[in-house]
Amino acid sequence: MNSTGALAARFTEHRPQLLAVARRLLGPTGEADDAVQEAWLRLQRADAVGIEDLGAWLTTVVARIALNMLRARRNHPEDPIVDDEPEVAGVGGAAGGAGPEEQAVAADAMGPALLLVLDTLGPAERLAFVLHDVFGLPFDEIAPIVDRSVPATRQLASRARRRVRGGGVTEDDPARRRAVVGAFLAAAREGDFGALLAVLDPEVVLRADPVAVTLAAANAGRGAPELVAEVAGADAVARVFAGRARAAAPALLDGEPGLAFAVGGRVVSLFRITVVDGKVTAVDLVADPETVATIDVVLT
Repeated sequence: MNSTGALAARFTEHRPQLLAVARRLLGPTGEADDAVQEAWLRLQRADAVGIEDLGAWLTTVVARIALNMLRARRNHPEDPIVDDEPEVAGVGGAAGGAGPEEQAVAADAMGPALLLVLDTLGPAERLAFVLHDVFGLPFDEIAPIVDRSVPATRQLASRARRRVRGGGVTEDDPARRRAVVGAFLAAAREGDFGALLAVLDPEVVLRADPVAVTLAAANAGRGAPELVAEVAGADAVARVFAGRARAAAPALLDGEPGLAFAVGGRVVSLFRITVVDGKVTAVDLVADPETVATIDVVLT
């Protein structure tokens, strides 16, 4: 068997699981098949010899493709799509030791009611929940796919899980999170240090990508603390934001409340804000143009 045939055989071995992942993320539509086919095309273009875990690599590729499709779908919403597969009671994660066929069967057992709930989730929430709770992927592998920190990714799955289980409105429902983000922005703009401390979790973490750090250094105001890749603790984070963010605007980032900074109508940086129990627990400052371009931004 030539190298292409051997690669095709390895891909075929993983195809049931890949199709199960795609169908749970996208629903039983032609998009799921398209995502798997695109993963095969990308595998052909990649250096397969250097891929240590082909199954994990392919799952990540399919998940990224599906995430882009879900974001595009939000921009062009359609009626939810459901299938006629039997519904099962509850949602269980596929065991990490299950093979592709077993995982495919477990995922396909989820019925139309669950698919309707999944269609109400944001793209990142849906992906975090499906990959972790259904397919058993660890959060440290999911986080790079949705471009979030591990704690933020865990929170995405937690919110989705509550929706799936019918938990209803909690302190972390969208309206509550928007209010917290609004309070954070107001306190930052006004330089109200006390108000910032009130809205920040004591263990809050600020993370900034390299582009954001560089831009902050170039535009540093007099007396403003230097922005570094990671700042931990409410006091330190409050000192970074006090009197700043004047040009930031409230926005939905992949459907989640956050902040956006635009120049000449072009979004150049984003503040992804994680809210837990009414407190800001993480702020991820994203300014890398390639990353910003992948995020669905709606100014509110």
